[in-house]
Amino acid sequence: MTGPEYAGLRERAAKGDRDAVDELIELAGEQGDLAELRRLADLGYRDAADELVQRASERGDLAELRRLAEEGNADAADVLHELTEG
Repeated sequence: MTGPEYAGLRERAAKGDRDAVDELIELAGEQGDLAELRRLADLGYRDAADELVQRASERGDLAELRRLAEEGNADAADVLHELTEG
């Protein structure tokens, strides 16, 4: 996806187009764009937060999991606990 296409998708998402939001989350996950996932999660999109937890878990990124857990994400707290338990 090109920069202008990505920008158009973000614009549609900002106007409340849920399909555009879902596509952004999928693209950000595929591209490993954690900043975009964080931005969407901060806007309240649970799917973006779930994708962040999954990506952080795959990378063993304890700092990201800790940040998400401190923000109240129970899934991140669970994964963090599992990774640090043993």
